[in-house]
Amino acid sequence: MSDETRHVISILMENEAGALSRVSGLFSARGYNIESLTVAPTEDATLSRLTLVTLCSEEIVEQIMKQLHKLVDVVKLMDLNDYSHIEREMMLVKVDVQKQGSCDQVKRLSDIFRARIIDVSERTYTIEVTGHRSKLDAFLQALSDARIMEVVRSGSMGIARGSSALTA
Repeated sequence: MSDETRHVISILMENEAGALSRVSGLFSARGYNIESLTVAPTEDATLSRLTLVTLCSEEIVEQIMKQLHKLVDVVKLMDLNDYSHIEREMMLVKVDVQKQGSCDQVKRLSDIFRARIIDVSERTYTIEVTGHRSKLDAFLQALSDARIMEVVRSGSMGIARGSSALTA
């Protein structure tokens, strides 16, 4: 049995060219896998927030955290697994609705999963789903009778609950 755990690491970093490359380079140089990675500017234009998901042991995540701390661009970081946290992902799914009855089925499933149909054409619906990754996986499974043309997922984003916060 593997002692690997899924870790959600939140990193506050300087919003500068090459910062993301240095973080991802740290992982690739050591042979660590990144399951998902999302990054965007914060309310402070000089800072970006990066959410990185990796599968590794407690010892490896401690080593990763120490190495990330050493990077010049990293202002602050936290392993969200150490906190009660909220984690969400967004997915866009394009579905072929030409088959008889598929329009109604896709609409019904979208309602059940609280998804939104955001684009409609003669042949396709594009659906936006937001939630925990297990919800997104379940939505795809429920659509198994439909012809899924394309899927785009954002990767996980996470934030600690309550007063715990990743701030500069």
